[in-house]
Amino acid sequence: MSERTKPVIEVPEGDAPTELTIRDLVVGDGPEAQPGRVVQLHYVGVTFASGREFDSSWEQDRPFKFALGGGRAIKGWDRGVRGMKAGGRREIIVPPRLGYGKQSPSPLIPARSTLIFVVDLLTVVGGPPERSRT
Repeated sequence: MSERTKPVIEVPEGDAPTELTIRDLVVGDGPEAQPGRVVQLHYVGVTFASGREFDSSWEQDRPFKFALGGGRAIKGWDRGVRGMKAGGRREIIVPPRLGYGKQSPSPLIPARSTLIFVVDLLTVVGGPPERSRT
């Protein structure tokens, strides 16, 4: 994962989706992100309307770490990162109801914004043991 570089996000043509949209850009081969596990990831976020970057963990090389499903991130991340495997890169398009809704958390994110993130899942730790598939 260390050879990865900050992604450039291209806003899709057409209207913003009204449902959570997930697209794996690179499928990882590490542990799977499941509720209750702590994930660490790099990310870039842009608004769908402007395509302007509003946040990134890449500049300070400070990955974001949170317990998946614990309400410590927006709902779109709790749902969009679930099932991803460490080592993967995923595009997640988050409609307002799963993002910041009617709030404007910063001048760069207007209220009712659809958000596009590209996340690189670095690590997955803890949580319930994985079930055997044998």
